[in-house]
Order: sequence, then structure tokens, then C-alpha cells
Amino acid sequence: MKRLEINAKVNDRFWKRYMDVVRNEVIPYQWEALNDRIPGAEPSHAIENFRIAAGESDGEFYGMVFQDSDVAKWLEAVAYLLETNRDPELERIADEVIELLGRAQQPDSYLNTYYTVKEPGKRWTNLRDNHELYCAGHLMEAAVAYFKATDKRRFLDIMCKYADYIDTVFGKGEHQIPGYDGHQEIELALLKLYEVTGNEKYLKLSQYFIDERGQQPHYFDIEKKARGETQPFWFNDDYRYHQAHVPVRKQKQAVGHAVRALYMYTAMADLAAKTGDESLKETCQTLWENVTKRQIYITGGVGSSAFGESFTFDFDLPNDTAYAETCASIALVFWARRMLELEMDGKYADVMERALYNGTISGMSLDGKKFFYVNPLEVWPKACERHDKRHVKPVRQKWFSCACCPPNLARLIASIGHYIYSQTSNALFVHLYVGSEIHTEIDGRTVEIVQKTNYPWDGTIQLTVSPESSGEITLGLRIPAWCRGAELKINGEKVDIVPLIEKGYAYIKRVWRKGDQVELFFPMPVERIKAHPQVRTNVGKVALQRGPIVYCLEEVDNGPNLPNLFLPRDAKLQAHFEPELLEGVVVITGLAERVDESAWDDELYKPVEARTYKVPFQAIPYYAWCNRGSGEMLVWINEK
Repeated sequence: MKRLEINAKVNDRFWKRYMDVVRNEVIPYQWEALNDRIPGAEPSHAIENFRIAAGESDGEFYGMVFQDSDVAKWLEAVAYLLETNRDPELERIADEVIELLGRAQQPDSYLNTYYTVKEPGKRWTNLRDNHELYCAGHLMEAAVAYFKATDKRRFLDIMCKYADYIDTVFGKGEHQIPGYDGHQEIELALLKLYEVTGNEKYLKLSQYFIDERGQQPHYFDIEKKARGETQPFWFNDDYRYHQAHVPVRKQKQAVGHAVRALYMYTAMADLAAKTGDESLKETCQTLWENVTKRQIYITGGVGSSAFGESFTFDFDLPNDTAYAETCASIALVFWARRMLELEMDGKYADVMERALYNGTISGMSLDGKKFFYVNPLEVWPKACERHDKRHVKPVRQKWFSCACCPPNLARLIASIGHYIYSQTSNALFVHLYVGSEIHTEIDGRTVEIVQKTNYPWDGTIQLTVSPESSGEITLGLRIPAWCRGAELKINGEKVDIVPLIEKGYAYIKRVWRKGDQVELFFPMPVERIKAHPQVRTNVGKVALQRGPIVYCLEEVDNGPNLPNLFLPRDAKLQAHFEPELLEGVVVITGLAERVDESAWDDELYKPVEARTYKVPFQAIPYYAWCNRGSGEMLVWINEK
């Protein structure tokens, strides 16, 4: 049964603040960055590259081969903001950028500044490394979002022309290239293009790219030979990096570059939902189980290794060298949302929620002006100077030479209204608990839903259901996996929720009348979470979680040498809201123990009995760490 995405108007205290930061700070800041006007930040040159490609400026291409994608993601974020609140000035700037893209587009509809400016005549000669289709995909996604937000076709027409051209270039036909991009992205973008245009050409092209990946003879070997390249591929001479080591349906374990993998899995899930491809669906489910039961951090971070920004092997989840790229958590949200289109199972929304509240927004400072690319679970600033930890930054950066994460996070936050609900012809599903309202049509009847909550700090949710006329509708409410003892009331009367739950959703099928109220209550005790014993780095340690929020210790609250802090098993943990701290957060406090260092008498090693003393501690939400200066940070705490 087809499930439809709904865009909600978000008025939630938590997410509305983030959306306002994106609107008022991040988008203007990133616009300045894209135009190289941020003092002390890495130059971008992305807008200038398009001007050069359009013949309107002299100069040379600057930046990464995928620099165009930063502009695309910025435009997509702008589109989502315009969708909820039309801003004439912001729309004017976006329209000017879109016109610039149109002028930079070549006569045959090709659009890529790197090859237009820096290597003309060498299009499609290095798909493995140079991101041509990746950039095209991001521009397509932006064009779809902008069309939906504004009803303006200019950007969409530009990208349809480009997609039509790409369709003539790639495939199994005579004189076509039997290849695919090294960085997956166009696959999911083509499916979005198909949704708004109905042109099956785009669906079939996406399917081709997915089906062709990893087939023999291997296209990356063919093009490598054509380039005269003889050196082994840097990633262990292995195309696992691109998830191109075997055809996708034979893949059982997530390997290689995490963002590439999750973008591909997102496209695979979407394609399976659109075509009813059961083998692709089964592959998606197998890969989901591997990622979420073997290769995910408690924060929703994925991709544990700096080498290749990649997955490694089951249970390999180091804390202090973790990569956990912001973009990878964002991609996990995309994939989870698409898995819900395949199968209504709360486990997908649970992971989506975990990543949203922890591993994604940790990538941006609370004021929206600095960013993390890498999201570790343990930081000792001095150690970040070591060669093996140089990828870990103790403070957020103004911008990056490889600036994929900041605009990616902006587009995610700006589009949060698309992740809260979905529907079928006769049912509405609530995946996330976010203050919001929607107006939609279910079974031919207009229905308004208003959700009020102070989530994630409070587990009380109120839903007001108002159909235009009384009628039977099924409401599916996700019961989070972290919750035990959920309570449900309908119009003030308590209802036994247990018999209603199926695969993580409580199904309420009844005749609804205007103003009917549903109340949910999810108890939010502080919980000690332990990792699977195979996660060796966390043996003997616990993490603190309350509701969907994962917590950490910071040096500013608890002093230095955080690994010398031990949490007794019988320690009483308390949670309370601090309105003036970190834009308002619930903190966890209690008594811990420290080992008395004085017993060592300045010796490095000594046979002494460790003496401990009690100290108060405070834990804050992980996403909010490093907003009060540089210092140590720790998620997994020694337990005593």
C-alpha cells in the first residue's frame, strides 16, 4: 500500500528553534561562505565557479571536484524554508542562483563546473573519483524541493534537461557508457524527479545505476585502463569503498564509505517501494539489521573509521577515534524514512529519532555558526594533535574545504516537517513527536491534526484530531523502543495500549469526531545503557540516556581526566530542566567517584590500592557538547 509523505507546519519549541537558527543564521552564513566572505574560513569559490562556467568571470576552478553540490544543498535548504514561510528576499537570491545555473548549463544540457572550467573534453572519464553524477543528483534534489515549495519550474526544467542528457549517455545501448558514479546520490535523486514528473525514464535510469553497480566486467577497471592508470586503488585496492565489490543484491554487510553506502541504501529502499521489488527489499532489510545491530554508535553515528570515512567490521566502534561523519547520520535519517515506506515498523523510526536528536545536530553549534565534520564519543583535546586523531577536532570549525556537512545539515533541519507523519489512503502514522500541525485528506475526508508536546524533555504528547466530518480513520502512533510503560488516553479515558501495538505502533481504529483528543505519556527515567560485550571499548562502561537523548560528560562541568570518573551501580541519578543552560536542556546529576591520584606519589606505576572519593557530576545532552569552549568530553562512563 502506497504511503504518502506529509509536510507538517512545525511549531515545536525544540525543532522550531533549530529551524529559526537555520533560517536566520545558517542560510545567510552559508551564503556568505559560498561567496568567500567569511574572514578566516576556508574559501569555497562555489558560486564563482558557476560564474566562470557561465563565461561571466575570469579565473580558474577552485575547490573539490564536488564543489557544485554545496550550492545544491544550500538551494534545497532554502526551498524547505520557503515551503513553510515564503521570504521574498531569500527567494529572489535563490532565483538568481538558479538563473546562474541555467547560464552555466552547456548547450547539450551538461552542468558541472569542474569539467566545464578545469577539464573540458574529459567528461565522464573518471566516474570512480570525480562525482559528476553525485553533483547532478544533488542539483536534482534541490530542483524538486524548489518546485514543490514555489511551483516555479525553471530549476526543475534545467535539471530535467540534464537528466534527459544523462539518460542518453548511460546504459547498455550502442555508444552508451555502461557505468555508474563512484559516490551514490543520483539514484535517489532520479526517483524524486520521477515522483514530481511521472517520467518513468528517470525511474528506469535509477534502476539501471543500482543494478549495474558491481557487475563484471567491472566498469571502474574499464575506465581505469582507458585513463592509462596502473596504480592500485588506494582503499586496499578494493571497491568495497564504493559498495561496488559485488552487485547490490549480494551485499549482506555495510562496507566502505558510510555516506555513499547509506545514500545507495536509501535509493534501494525507495526503488523497492516504487516497483515492488522483493529481492531489493530483502537486501535493504538485511543491510539494515547489520548497520543497526552491529555498526552503529549509541548516538546514531555510523562509519567508525577515518580511513575512507568508512564502516569497518561488526562491533568495531571506538570512541576516541570515531569518525561518525555528520553527513552519515543525516543519510541514516534518509534511509530510515524510506524504510518506513517499505514496511511500517517502529524500529526504523526509532533509529531515525536516535540520529536526529543526537548524531546529526551535534554537527552544528547552537548558534549555527560552527560545525563538526567528525562526531567522536570521547575527546581529549591534547590527543587530537596525534597523527591518528587529527581527524577529531576539539572545537567546531567555521567551514571546511570539503564542506558537505554544513549545508547537508541545514537541508535536513529545514525539512524536519517531512519526517513527522506519513499516511496511506485510510490511515495516518505519527513517527516523531514534534509540536506541529497538518491538514491532509484521508479516505476522502479532510483532517486536521494538531500535536502539542515538550518532547524530548517531557514524554507527554497531546494530539487533537479534527476531521471535517465524523468518520472512521486509523491512527498509528509510534511507541519508542526506549519507552516502557506507555500510557494512552482518548478523550480523557484511559485505554489499554498493549493490545493495540504491532511492530512498534499503537493502532487506534475508530470513528473520529472534530476535537477528539489523544494523550500519550512516555515515562522518561534516566537509564544506564550498556553496549554488547563484543564492543570491546565499552566493556565495564555505561552511557546515560533519557528518552531519546544520549548524554555526555564535559570537562567544564566535571573537571579534567573524565576517564577517572566512576559511576557506582547504586548511584542515584536525577534529571531536571535548566532553562538558562545551552538554550534549555534537561541535565542529569548525581554522585560519582574519582580515584585519588595522590597515592601514586608522582610515580608512573606503583602497586597501590586505589582510593576513591565522591564527587558530584553533571551530564548534558551529547548534541550540545562543545558550546562552552574546548575541553574533554566522554559518553561512555566507567562503572563501579
